[in-house]
Amino acid sequence: MPAKLDINRLEEAASKLRALAHPMRVAIIELLDKNKELNVTYIYEALDIEQATASHHLNILKNKGVLNSRREGKNTFYSIRPDSILQIIECLTRCENR
Repeated sequence: MPAKLDINRLEEAASKLRALAHPMRVAIIELLDKNKELNVTYIYEALDIEQATASHHLNILKNKGVLNSRREGKNTFYSIRPDSILQIIECLTRCENR
């Protein structure tokens, strides 16, 4: 008997995958993966993009639950939500095993 699909979890995973489906957002994730936590200034300077562009992509990733953020004075620091990435990997792994 096939496993019952959890539509809500599939929609959540698909939403996160859509958020990751942009080269600049992949670059942001790669930077954060190597550095654990970075502020916006570091991110836009490292990627050689405008501050507004970096903030736009960071907000998309944060709103889709891929990133955490915290304020410290005037700076906002971002980090990857490990549970978010694990959910995507687990979903993809289950899809592969069918």
